[in-house]
Amino acid sequence: MITRPISSWYVLYVRSRQENKVNTLLQEKGFDTYLPMVKTVRQWSDRKKIIDLPLFPSYIFVNLKSEKELSKALSICGACSYIRFGNEYAKVSNEEIKKIKYLINTDGVDDIHLENQLFTKGEKYKIIYGPLEGLECEILQCDQKSKIIVRINSIQQNIVATLPKSFLRKNKKTANT
Repeated sequence: MITRPISSWYVLYVRSRQENKVNTLLQEKGFDTYLPMVKTVRQWSDRKKIIDLPLFPSYIFVNLKSEKELSKALSICGACSYIRFGNEYAKVSNEEIKKIKYLINTDGVDDIHLENQLFTKGEKYKIIYGPLEGLECEILQCDQKSKIIVRINSIQQNIVATLPKSFLRKNKKTANT
């Protein structure tokens, strides 16, 4: 079997609640993986607890370099399949991985959760401060806070987060439309 270079981030779908286990097994086998985790407050009858949960449930990003690695990663216990759209595997660009990492690691950004509905309404803004500087986003108003939507087009998902209004400027391209 001839292996040609395919170097890209692929989206591996894993069994429910097996993300950490599969991610660890992949890393032990030498794979470059990314499992974005967010802190979430869970309420029980007697207490509240902060826990880490995957931002994209059942998804692990795997940076694969050959077709051989494509099948080797899929053989890990708990891995189910690669996300596909039609006949094409979902590939995530390095830039999109960087956006996700910036968003998760940015001070002042909280209440991050996933939205998979593609929004068409809402004002467009540009982020003018912080690690997400230069990215365009859409705004949702919720509880007097500015909610932004950062689109990750390659997997047809959106990330919703809260940013201070001072981080945003009206996008001039869409202000006149």
